Amino acid sequence: MDLIDLFKNKQIGENVTVEGWIRNHRDQKNFGFIDFSDGTCQEHLQIVYDDSLPNFDEIKKLLVGCAIEASGTIIESKGSQDIELQATSIKILGTCPSDYPLQAKGRPTREFLREIAYLRPRTNLFQAVFRVRSIAAYAIHKYFQERGYVYFHAPIITASDCEGAGEMFQVTTLPLDELKGKLDYTKDFFGKLAGLTVSGQLEAETFALSYKKTYTFGPTFRAENSNTKVHASEFWMIEPEMAFCDLEGDMDVMEDMLKYVVKYVLDNAPQEIDLFDKFVEKGLKEKLERLVNSEFTRIDHKDVITILKKANVEWEFEPEYGQDIAKEHEKYITDYFNGPVFIKNWPKDIKAFYMKQNSDNETVAAVDLEVPGAGELMGGSQREENYEKLLNRMEELNMETSALDWYLNLRKYGGCVHSGFGMGFERLLIYLTGVENIRDVIPYPRTPGNCDY
Repeated sequence: MDLIDLFKNKQIGENVTVEGWIRNHRDQKNFGFIDFSDGTCQEHLQIVYDDSLPNFDEIKKLLVGCAIEASGTIIESKGSQDIELQATSIKILGTCPSDYPLQAKGRPTREFLREIAYLRPRTNLFQAVFRVRSIAAYAIHKYFQERGYVYFHAPIITASDCEGAGEMFQVTTLPLDELKGKLDYTKDFFGKLAGLTVSGQLEAETFALSYKKTYTFGPTFRAENSNTKVHASEFWMIEPEMAFCDLEGDMDVMEDMLKYVVKYVLDNAPQEIDLFDKFVEKGLKEKLERLVNSEFTRIDHKDVITILKKANVEWEFEPEYGQDIAKEHEKYITDYFNGPVFIKNWPKDIKAFYMKQNSDNETVAAVDLEVPGAGELMGGSQREENYEKLLNRMEELNMETSALDWYLNLRKYGGCVHSGFGMGFERLLIYLTGVENIRDVIPYPRTPGNCDY
């Protein structure tokens, strides 16, 4: 029986068999106590045994980390837990040596646990983190599937650099150790320069203009030499695209989806949220509940800058019209409106080529969502549906238009108003768990200089 089912039923007097691992072991002369976990829930089961067991002497020697099968009767506990298992049989399924890195005494640091990432899901914190990751991923699929979106698998290997930032990992079969000088990519595997995708958005637009509503949810890659707490070289992105949807409709979906996923996690991971609230970020549960019940403000970028300029604050980075905003500005503006804020209609010169150009010729129909305690959580835009405007913008930026002729053709072949957004899954997990380092919400993080496992 799984512990998650055992704790739901709590049948006193029931005979059960459980399989899992020893988290702690206190042995006495004639009896002992095993702190037991099987990974199906955050709760642990206390197993009580005594010298009536035929292999009592062998059981007494079991160390933390051993895998066991225990059978016995569920009884009321005399300790802090509600129930415990009075063992009638304990079988040893897998031994563990005394140098096992996760001993019961002491609390290992997160930095140390990154060095043994293959073991950290066995700790209470990371068992909670990765269970929430699983639950949140399911909630995202559930949200879009229930609303008729088609799940689109964007290509991992691509010749399109969506953002035009040139931060792609190159994919090649050329014998680099033998070659010197400029590489001839016509002789490479794909006959051209190819790399790992930085976004599935452009390809997703092709499906949106066929199915009306689509979404991607998969890995993306950035060859960016950044060592901050919120950057990784491999991460997961959620990218919906919707035809016949303008910027206002885009914000409607962004708000609705976020509230849905946060509420789903609150409802389906209460023990994990309580753990984070107690040991990671005080007030986390209240923060998440407030977001679900919040009114999201919508305000133009230029009006945000005006508010920031009028604020009686000494900024580290002075806010300026036509410029991006800093973390300190994001925090101020969410505090100012006491809740999440959509900042829309951004300066054209600091946004991507594919965004809808507004009639003022200075801004684009782009939006970033800022949330209290985290700053920017997702960003999106209405996409430019006018062929000539898109082509001119690409030429202004000296982009190679021939490589994206298929993308331009979408505007000729039944193009229409359409919008979409992107949300980094790990950014969401940081917000949901309070665990502030992206390396601790990805099972095996890929960062500059780190590609273990």
